[in-house]
Amino acid sequence: MEKVKKKIGSFSFWNWVIASIIFRLILIYFPKNLNLSSRPEVSTPLTSFRRLAEGYWLKQSSMSPYAGSMYHGSPLLLSLLGPLTIKRIEGQPNHLLYSLVSVIADVVSAMLIRATGKNLRLASLRSLESLDLVKQIKVSEFLFSGDIAALIYLCNPFTIVACVGLSTSPIENMAVILCLYGACSRLIPLAAFGWVIATHLSLYPAILIIPVIFLLGCGPDSPPRKLFLQRHQQKEVLNQSKLPPHFSWGPIIHFAFWAFLWSVYVLVLCGISLKQFGGLWEMFKSTYGFILTVEDLSPNIGVLWYFFAEVFEFFRNFFLIVFHVNILFMILPLAIRLRHRPCYLAFVYVTICSMLKSYPSVGDSALYLGLLGWFVNELADMQFSLFLFCGYVGVSLLSPVMHNLWIWRGTGNANFYFATAMVYACLQIVLVVEGVSAMLNHDRKLRNLIISRPQDAKS
Repeated sequence: MEKVKKKIGSFSFWNWVIASIIFRLILIYFPKNLNLSSRPEVSTPLTSFRRLAEGYWLKQSSMSPYAGSMYHGSPLLLSLLGPLTIKRIEGQPNHLLYSLVSVIADVVSAMLIRATGKNLRLASLRSLESLDLVKQIKVSEFLFSGDIAALIYLCNPFTIVACVGLSTSPIENMAVILCLYGACSRLIPLAAFGWVIATHLSLYPAILIIPVIFLLGCGPDSPPRKLFLQRHQQKEVLNQSKLPPHFSWGPIIHFAFWAFLWSVYVLVLCGISLKQFGGLWEMFKSTYGFILTVEDLSPNIGVLWYFFAEVFEFFRNFFLIVFHVNILFMILPLAIRLRHRPCYLAFVYVTICSMLKSYPSVGDSALYLGLLGWFVNELADMQFSLFLFCGYVGVSLLSPVMHNLWIWRGTGNANFYFATAMVYACLQIVLVVEGVSAMLNHDRKLRNLIISRPQDAKS
């Protein structure tokens, strides 16, 4: 019976995957691609297809791709995806080849999410078994978190819009997911490659080094180690084989070596690509410098563009430091509290970055909502789930309306559009706060189950 259920689940999973791919291909063939590539919620100065095409044209004209302050992405991305902006297939949409790359990136990301979800589920089952909580094992078998997370990512409207809107977000998301998959699977060179590429493309994934260290040093998510000690003390026998492994520095040193190797390789390639256009310094100034200084104040779904458009120039540098350090202030407390849940810690970090980064897009939301699917078992009792769902739907519908009223019809102002950005940021805050609370409550329930069953343990 269980084998039949697995076959039915696998069959329906692949049906959904095929349907999502077909849906993307249908949307790609719409006239002018539904104009999604011009939407500020989809394309930012860092992920815009038009800016990528402009940078490639400048490079082909023997000029610096960063001239004119249009392109601010990676020179490697320019070399790989730039040719797709000019190659055409007769009788097909001009953007077809580039769109197919985005579709492939989404499918690969979904498969990596599914594989990582399976690893996390197996680790969770082993942990519950070592705690002798058979009831929880039976309940958790009904929810295949890997399949759910993959489908959430693949069928998420945010993911589809980012793919069809010719954004580079699918590539960046794939690099982040590749890093987490490599760390969960103990494929250290792959994890280091994903982390280096993700950091190179977007800078903010650099903070994922902390969850990766915990994953490599302690293994995938599991209840706190003190629960295992408490359980085996009740048994009056300490079985070392059932305890989670101690923190190990060997894999981390191995990761540091590969990360250094990949970083040097990427920098050498970038230096060769920009040898005639200012070298690596020009790249750092036009990519990382552009992100940190928030030079472009075009509207997006973040909150920084409006704030820095209104702030006095005298205080600009001060508030730049405040906003960027605000992310760093949250790293250590969350790492201490969620060190036994490194993958969930990665989800929290990604959500915080998507809320406070300089140029956010819906592609960032697609990433953390996909990662959230890994924890459907642990977060089943999370509060305000319906409120969050309705809030995301409301923001998705109101944001284009407010932008149209402000920019095209002239019947509104910037406050209309900024209000939706504020609501969007508040929704992400609620998601992080309630999600962390639900995860800690889940661990608390396991501890209470252990405390309430001393007689069963001794028997």
